[in-house]
Amino acid sequence: MKRNRWGIAASAVGIHISVGSVYAWSVFVKPIIAATGATLASVQFTFSLAIFFLGMSAAFFGSFVEQSGPTKSGILSAACFSLGLLGTGLSIYINNIWLMYLSYGVIGGVGLGVGYITPVSTLIKWFPHNRGFATGMAIMGFGFAALVAGPAIQFLNTNVGLVNTFIIMGLSYLIVMIGSAFYLKAPTDGDVAVQEALKANKSESEKDSKKLEKIKSLAAQRQFSAPEAMKTKPFYSLWWMLFINITCGIGLLSVASPMAQEVVGLSPERAATMVGIIGLVNGAGRLVWASISDYIGRGFTYIAFFILEIVACIMLADTTTEFLFQALFLVIISCYGGGFSCLPAYLADLFGTKSLSNIHGKVLTAWAMAGLAGPYLISVLKEQSNGYASTLYVYAALLGTALVVSLIMQFRKSRAVQ
Repeated sequence: MKRNRWGIAASAVGIHISVGSVYAWSVFVKPIIAATGATLASVQFTFSLAIFFLGMSAAFFGSFVEQSGPTKSGILSAACFSLGLLGTGLSIYINNIWLMYLSYGVIGGVGLGVGYITPVSTLIKWFPHNRGFATGMAIMGFGFAALVAGPAIQFLNTNVGLVNTFIIMGLSYLIVMIGSAFYLKAPTDGDVAVQEALKANKSESEKDSKKLEKIKSLAAQRQFSAPEAMKTKPFYSLWWMLFINITCGIGLLSVASPMAQEVVGLSPERAATMVGIIGLVNGAGRLVWASISDYIGRGFTYIAFFILEIVACIMLADTTTEFLFQALFLVIISCYGGGFSCLPAYLADLFGTKSLSNIHGKVLTAWAMAGLAGPYLISVLKEQSNGYASTLYVYAALLGTALVVSLIMQFRKSRAVQ
């Protein structure tokens, strides 16, 4: 069957909007506590465990994704993620928190990690001139997923009960993800490049000539293997930049509602509305920032992220104005989401696309570490200072180190990767 690259994009979104439902975990928290009598900390640990295994499985299964192709890896992701949801339903039914950790945290986390990296390298190959836009489309689905899953979880839990909610979601995501996986396919060698070259040759315009030159430069780009990439300084620079960006972003996401209520006095209902808007900005920011990076370059985009986040954190520490608080918070979350979506394109620019899934997975170990560090750091600093201001100043300092690293990378971009 002949594939259409927009159909490939839709399939990528299908997988990401399924596994991205992990961001709606907070909707499950109170119902699980009520059903099982578990503590808040033990239920929240399930989410942290899932994020940890997301990052680690992305690293360890990267070579499998490259060798097996998007269809087989997509099916593996669907099986693990759906089994994790079904197992979680069983764990609630028999009231066993350890089975929940195994199901949602470990098995589901593996499904998350494999599903996250599966469409990326395929999509970039179908959109060689718009790498940022291509990955932004898929990863936007991951950010938007909570907007779809959150209300669906609430509706199902109210009408069919918590255990049945996990069963319905597990089976529904299995169908969506397997259907998407069967459509995903990498283009044949040179397929997209030839199509674009022919299109460029039909016109003598300067724009098409530049596009043709870009095609030639992409074809000549050195293709790094994962072990080769991991011997370079840019690999570890990007790891640190991603780790800091996620640590700060996911830390703030974990306290968005209570922070809004404590700092600017939002009611629980209005704070919940703000959380919904955060989901929109998180998703939209991934596509917008990734598209911008196609024009200004990935290096300058990350520099912009860190400058904006540093300024926003410093201002957020001192503001008690409702509008300014929400605006600054959304700026940070926008950059948080953008950091994810620009990363695969940045890696492709540096190391090529041949082993992109494997290299991408290795860098995503930063997500695993940050998923544990972010919520822990903000909770400890909040308890010690009885407020969020000191936390935000610490975040600004951490983001400052990431800014320095991004500036060094940008200034060295003319040098070959050593």
